[in-house]
Parts: sequence; structure tokens; C-alpha cells
Amino acid sequence: MAQEVGPRGRAGGSRWETAREVVVLAATLASFLASVWLLRRPAPAPIRIIPPPTPAPTLTPTPKWIQVYLTGAVQAPGVYTVPQGLRIWMLLEQAGGALPSADLERVNLAAPLMDGMHLHIPRRGEEASASPTPGPLLDLNTASVEELDRLPGIGPRAAQAIVDYRLKHGPFRRVEDLLNVPGIGPATLERIRPWVTVSPAP
Repeated sequence: MAQEVGPRGRAGGSRWETAREVVVLAATLASFLASVWLLRRPAPAPIRIIPPPTPAPTLTPTPKWIQVYLTGAVQAPGVYTVPQGLRIWMLLEQAGGALPSADLERVNLAAPLMDGMHLHIPRRGEEASASPTPGPLLDLNTASVEELDRLPGIGPRAAQAIVDYRLKHGPFRRVEDLLNVPGIGPATLERIRPWVTVSPAP
């Protein structure tokens, strides 16, 4: 015996079909909107790779050359042309070293060389010269900070102090006036006395 579908059954089926159509329509609409959004989205900015800057070439300063007259108890005495800034012990190595009779205790091997300097290496038992001959004397009233810095026992700070004192108080009248410069004591004065002079006041 066939069963008849009543109005309630047909209405339930109709609502289910309608709901399914709504779901399908919503999914289709969502897919369409997503496609439109993807198409209209601005493209990402391209990535730029910036190479690091090329460093500028380093210029090597040209060394300044000086001449030194070397005599005494050395293997090869004579006039030597050497770069500025060398020390006495470096010059002795270039000259082949000191002789066995050399009295190196009387030589400050760490002292810097100066242009025009006469460096004498004494022998043991040799009398000390009454007046050292270091070469051209450095004028305290005209010397620059760089020139004063090359004196034995004078560093950059003391060299600058000497120049500052000269600018503030005027020219030095005698070498002993260095004792008025802050940082210059009697021991330092005696160490550099053979290397410096004071030009006469005008």
C-alpha cells in the first residue's frame, strides 16, 4: 500500500533544498570575492639588493728621509740615509753592529735619530767629549711639536707644553727656561740640553 507524502514532508524537503542552495550560493560568492580580492591586491614591491660601498684605497704616506753621520766603534762607519723615526739601535744594525770594544752603556740606544746628526759610538776607556756634537741644534723658539717630540725624553705631551708655553710667555731667553714648562724637570733638561739651543732675541 503506497504512502502519501503529506504537506509537512514536502515542506521539509523544500526547506532542505533551499538551505543547500543558499550554502552553495554563499560558497560560490565567497570564492568569487576571494578571486576578485587576489586580482586587485597590489603587487609586492620588488626587493632591491644594494651592494656594499667599495672602500676607498688607503694611501701610504711617503716616508721622510734623514741623513746621519755614524763614527766610532762600529763595523761600518759613514753617512747613512734612513727613514725618519728610526732609533739609534736600528742604525747600528744597518751598520753591521757595534765592535766588541764599544761602550754601549754610554749610548742611549732608544734615542731617535735626527737629520744631520753626528752619532759617535765610544770605545771602552775613551774619554767623553766635553761638548757633544749631535748635529744641528734644535731652536726652542722655532721648533714645531713634531720636531720637539723627536728629542730624547720628550713625548707629544711635553712637546705641546713647550710650544704652548712659548706662545703664552714669548720666546725662550735661555735653555734653562724649560724648567718653567710644566712636566719638564732637571733630569729631562740635562738629557736634551746637548740637542737644543735658543736663538737670540731680536
